[in-house]
Amino acid sequence: MKIRILAIVLATLMLMTAFISCKKEEKKGDGPITIYTLNGTTGFGMAKLMNDSKDGSKYEISVKTDAADVTAALINGDVDIAALPTNAAANVYNKTQGGVKILAVNTLGCLYLLTKDGVTVSSFADLRGKTVYVPAQNPTFIFTDLCKKNGLTPGTDITIDSTSYAQPANLRDAVASGAVEIAVLPEPMVTVAMSKAKQANVTLKNALDLTAEWDKVNTPGSLVQGCVVVRTEYLENNPEKVAEFLKDYKASIEFLNTNTAEAAQMIQDTGIFAQAAVAEKAIPKCNVCYLDGAEMKGAMEIYLNALMGINANAIGGKLPGADFYYNAE
Repeated sequence: MKIRILAIVLATLMLMTAFISCKKEEKKGDGPITIYTLNGTTGFGMAKLMNDSKDGSKYEISVKTDAADVTAALINGDVDIAALPTNAAANVYNKTQGGVKILAVNTLGCLYLLTKDGVTVSSFADLRGKTVYVPAQNPTFIFTDLCKKNGLTPGTDITIDSTSYAQPANLRDAVASGAVEIAVLPEPMVTVAMSKAKQANVTLKNALDLTAEWDKVNTPGSLVQGCVVVRTEYLENNPEKVAEFLKDYKASIEFLNTNTAEAAQMIQDTGIFAQAAVAEKAIPKCNVCYLDGAEMKGAMEIYLNALMGINANAIGGKLPGADFYYNAE
């Protein structure tokens, strides 16, 4: 009798689980697309789309401050589409064995090297023997690649410190206070640091554009720092909705680059970045873009190969397969 009752209970639980799963997938297909985007540059291109989607009928867009929350949501199936760093996208692909596809690149290089007054840097050769503070993850990988390709061996010819100020905001404040003499920062942190430094009577110089430096030693246009991805399962079940999202997203990015002041206010209003005035100044230097198809794939493959050579763990241990790239044939 006990075995029979247990079997009935287990069967009931299985039916309930299947029903809930079906209802969840039904809701996903019929309801709005759920989207996560990061605050800062990676999220700038989403501002107009968020502004136009306040009723949540078509898109439910949330701003996150930590890329780990975005990757976890993709892995768990809690979000359909997400904007995140390119190396994180490759990492999720490898962890889920193809569970996501990259739809488009949304940010090219947005890193700059700042120096304090009294420190002269006009090329990588001037960094020999120096200590450069760099945020962890992507900025460190990119700067390491640039050092090596300019003849500087990290740990021998140059010290790259990515632990003292691992978060960009912390490094920004250290630079602005004058505590750090040489640092790599992304926009819009550069603009904020320059403004804060001026208030503190600290003179900073934007010494090197690392995108320009990248283009000197790599294929031009291949420094791709941000992207937007979709869960493969969601794409397979909703190809038309994903295609429509891409049209809307591309238009949102075009609006950002042609209506800077208005877009900057939307960036503040939607919580992507706190200060519209700073965002407006930074947008032209953020290199927000929309690259898809073969152009996206070509740039991504070059960039991921570079990261693979620096730290394979940055992209999940191996290069993504051809199925990582949406509509790239």
